[in-house]
Amino acid sequence: MQLALQQFINALSLGSIYALVALGVAILFSILRLANFAHGELMTTAGFTLYMTLASGWNWVLAVIAAIAASVVAALILERVAYRRLRNAQPLTLLMTSFAVSVALQSIFLLTFGARPKGIELPAFVDASFRIGGMRVQWLDIAIILITAAIVFGLTLFLRKTVIGLALRSAADDFQTTRLMGVKANALFVGAFVLSGMLAGIAALFYFATVPNVVPSSGFEPMLKGFIACVIGGLGSLPAAIVGGFLLAFLEVGSDALLSDNFSPYLDAIVFLIAIVILRWRPGGIFGVRLTAEQRV
Repeated sequence: MQLALQQFINALSLGSIYALVALGVAILFSILRLANFAHGELMTTAGFTLYMTLASGWNWVLAVIAAIAASVVAALILERVAYRRLRNAQPLTLLMTSFAVSVALQSIFLLTFGARPKGIELPAFVDASFRIGGMRVQWLDIAIILITAAIVFGLTLFLRKTVIGLALRSAADDFQTTRLMGVKANALFVGAFVLSGMLAGIAALFYFATVPNVVPSSGFEPMLKGFIACVIGGLGSLPAAIVGGFLLAFLEVGSDALLSDNFSPYLDAIVFLIAIVILRWRPGGIFGVRLTAEQRV
């Protein structure tokens, strides 16, 4: 029972990270139809910023703020330099551009910081824990779960109660009609990238708190998991992205707990195989629309 509860908490914590990454990806896809594979490099930007600021003796609160701000600024630069002129491009063009941006940023990180992992000097309280019966629970896991819940709640209020949020929701449903209503396209895209960059920065903080080493390719794996979570849930839907993130985490943790250590190197492959089975059953995602035979081609 205690082991099951421990795995449940681990899955919730991991799912929170995947959900935040998936949300950042889904926001851009819902408005721009952009599968931003450079989203992982926004997380890496936050990771290297956290590494540099903490290594320089900054207060951890200021380091956290700087990491999130760096991710947002990087997102805005990408919007202005890489994506703004491609708004009306074909989805394949946007996809290839995002791949190119991802590779370019990884190369910049490699030239700047080198290939060796940079250890992030986390505050001592990150490793604090408490006991429930004979089970040890990390406060970090609880904090990740609660903060993610607060972020999702706050984002829901923002999208439903503010002018900018309502404009973003309207653009996700029908971008052309939203523009005809007088909403400026630049403002919408900037707002979407700010939200995406902020979510990437927060997800990076949680991710590097659990894996306190950063390399140029650090953001690729969580980005890939977040994108798969979006696909499983249903691309273009924010609630579906959240559900997909938690579902992927439970599949990952559950598979790790049930399978022997001999299968550990193949854990990601097993999880992805299960995801393929789900998509075979629901090609549009669990909460997506059912695709016709013509749409599947």
